[in-house]
Amino acid sequence: MVIDTWKKIERSQFASIYLVYGNESFLINETKQRIISAALTEEEMDFNFSRYDLEETPVEVAIEDAETFPFMGERRVVILDNPVFLTAEKTKEKVEHNIKKLEQYIQSPAPYTILVLTARYEKLDERKKITKALKKEAEVVEAKKLNENELKVWVREWAAANAVQIDEDAIELLLTLAGTNLMMLTQELDKLALYAGDTNHIDSAAVEKLTARSLEQNIFALVDKVVQRRIDEALRIYYDLLKQNEEPLKILSILAGQFRLIYGAKELSRKGYGQQKIASYLKVHPFRVKLAAGQAKHFNDSQLAAIIEMLSEGDYEIKTGRVKKELMIEMFLLKLNDL
Repeated sequence: MVIDTWKKIERSQFASIYLVYGNESFLINETKQRIISAALTEEEMDFNFSRYDLEETPVEVAIEDAETFPFMGERRVVILDNPVFLTAEKTKEKVEHNIKKLEQYIQSPAPYTILVLTARYEKLDERKKITKALKKEAEVVEAKKLNENELKVWVREWAAANAVQIDEDAIELLLTLAGTNLMMLTQELDKLALYAGDTNHIDSAAVEKLTARSLEQNIFALVDKVVQRRIDEALRIYYDLLKQNEEPLKILSILAGQFRLIYGAKELSRKGYGQQKIASYLKVHPFRVKLAAGQAKHFNDSQLAAIIEMLSEGDYEIKTGRVKKELMIEMFLLKLNDL
């Protein structure tokens, strides 16, 4: 896991070459920043740090830099972004790369240089010789979307690294309220740690009190109130969203998306699909599937079909001006109480 690599970086146990790839931008950026901060002082940055965009610069230019002795310091850090030659994706290559030069460097890297290749691609072309060489010789960091268990490990590891204890139910609530975006989670954890102060303890009450909800998470909470048939509280959430100048049509769209997710999770679960497979099929995070599956238990098929039809009609009535948009969702929530 990426956290293991971070621990080694903190101990200044650097690899000569890192290959960081995947579609989780936060993990890629964080890994790069941790390497730079741990390997170089601020004074050394001007002399011993370089970054190259390989969509614009031939790789051999970057390798020549990597082979240059550091100036006024022990090591150099050279970042190579967008190594298009590692992917099977079709890209408009503006430059030609001397891949042989990189292959030679991989076999005998400069002992004073940390070379970091960051590939924001979901998959690499495993058939290519250069990909095989990197995977064999470099420290490989897969920056992929974390599943529910990995997210919980992530939060625990963050807490341990920051000398903070976080309760298990607080972790569960944090993921429910803040979602699965790592940048958002980190911001919320930083805030919670500050609030914890000398106690160094984060409980679910603190999470409930301080965690900022995204519009999507507010909609989830709204649906949850509907599930519990607490329509008055669902309406209160809706009115709060209006006070925050959220667009009713956007709220309606996200509501429709949540109920389609609930319906899809219910249907696919009935067909024997597991949580991971449902998430892949519906193209959402597995944690969202877990939450939707929990909500699905409170609706039968005919109720979900009626709700989705009501939302579709509401969208049409708003767009054709037949109903005032703020009133439409209020009417929808009140109708749900009668289902």
